[in-house]
Amino acid sequence: MKLEGIDHVAMGVRDIERSAKWYIDVLGFERLHEGMWNGVPTFIGKGNTGIALFPANQEPKTSAHREIRMLHLAFRADRENFLAAQRELDKRGIEFEFQDHEISHSIYFRDPDGHQLEITTYELEK
Repeated sequence: MKLEGIDHVAMGVRDIERSAKWYIDVLGFERLHEGMWNGVPTFIGKGNTGIALFPANQEPKTSAHREIRMLHLAFRADRENFLAAQRELDKRGIEFEFQDHEISHSIYFRDPDGHQLEITTYELEK
């Protein structure tokens, strides 16, 4: 088997339109596959990266067990766009945390539903 990469990540969100607008405005994504599936899921993406937005189940959880879940979604950028992302997030008042991973630098922030996102670069300052 030879896979080409990740096609999309499916995410549960409280408000599909609000989330789609946030990803389009903040990260520069575009709507994909418009008019398909009666809008559920709503696909957004850029290049080879896609996100399928599904309505989240609003039922309260009754289990005290820890969920097995995705920890964060990471996007890669070159150094110039990594720095531009920090300026853009700062301008929008979106808090982020910088981390030095020795082989890469990353910033972490959250979308409107609390999903943790990462932008990382392997182009380190010399």
